[in-house]
Parts: sequence; C-alpha cells; structure tokens
Amino acid sequence: MGKRGPKPKELAPRKWTSDLAYIIGLIATDGCLSGGRNVILVSKDKEILSNFQRVLKTKLTIGRTTSGLTGATTPRIQFSNVLFYKFLVSIGLTPAKSKTIGSLKIPKKYFFDFLRGVFDGDGSTYSYWDKRWRSSFMFYVQFASASPVFIEWLRFSIERNLHIRGHITTARGHGVSQLKYAKREGLLVLRRMYAEPRSICLSRKHLKTTEMLAIVGEQL
Repeated sequence: MGKRGPKPKELAPRKWTSDLAYIIGLIATDGCLSGGRNVILVSKDKEILSNFQRVLKTKLTIGRTTSGLTGATTPRIQFSNVLFYKFLVSIGLTPAKSKTIGSLKIPKKYFFDFLRGVFDGDGSTYSYWDKRWRSSFMFYVQFASASPVFIEWLRFSIERNLHIRGHITTARGHGVSQLKYAKREGLLVLRRMYAEPRSICLSRKHLKTTEMLAIVGEQL
C-alpha cells in the first residue's frame, strides 16, 4: 500500500471522462474492491499500473501480491478511498466480483473507452493464415471473463452500438467465457476502441493490433 493515498476530492469524479471510463475497464477486469474502502489493481504489465496512476493524477506505490496457489508474485497498486470506492459500487462493481460481475452503469458516450480498458485487462487478438483459402488471413478480437453475465452484457452493449453479434464460447473445465469478433466485426470494434489516436492504452496491444491490420491493408 502506498504511504500516502490520493486526496478524496481527487477521486470523487464530478463528471465522466474517457480516461475515467478506461480505468474503470481496468478495475472491472484486473481490479477488486475490499473492506468498504480499498481499491486494488493487479497486473503483470507495469504500463497498466502506470496508466492507472496517470489517470488518477497521483503517485501510488507499486507493490507486489503473491498467489496462494502458485507462489508467483505480481505487481499491484492498492489504496484506500471511501468516496472513490462508493462511486465504483454505485456503477455496479462489487467485492469478490470475478464470477459475479454483471452490467455496469457506463455512459454510452464513453462505452468504448471503458471497453478499451477491458481489452487491456482481459482482452486479446489473434490471427492466422487460413490454409483452406489462398491468401486468406483471419483475425479475431476477444474479451474473456469468468462471469457469463458480464460477457453477455458486453455483447449486448457492443451490439447496441455497432449492430454486430459476435459469438460466445466457454472453455470446458475452465469456466471462462470468451466473446469473439471475427475480421469485419473485429475491425469495427477496434476502430471504435481506438477512435482517438491519443487515447490512453496499453502500447504493446495497440502495436500488435496495428501490425495485424497492416497485413490486410487496414488501419485503425
């Protein structure tokens, strides 16, 4: 935990912004709430934690947490702020949310900023050359969650905005659902998430996405 937490007024949002929506996406995937006041964000990517600090406009100590199952340690930020905690609860986040998180109250204007945070937390892209057709390059955009309700809400929200369906799969024995968008639909999702070139994001995923699209002559 950091020695000095952010001032309450700094973390009691007066209005929504694209950056605020982005870090809520991070908290919804890589974060958790505890004790009625503690906000925690855990990520292997230190850039994620740096982005979190940048949006909050405060320097928080990056510590480490240890997995009780594997013993592996992962960087994390933890701070206490009742006002910010209550704000997060008011939009639908709850403690121990990984399997129970559902729909969140995200303004439509900032949904794709939020989705970019979800993508940086628990999203990915993958691509391959399909040997069944000559010169056929396939790619997918996907979001993963242990909560089927959250995945269904993401699907509904994306469909409401972009009029695309995607498809949901669940890995047998793992209990993780994945929402996937192939090629044309995936391109629509990516372009909305990265609509503003200067938007805060995880640079390695942005670079991978840019290189992937270049193969098919597309740009963000």
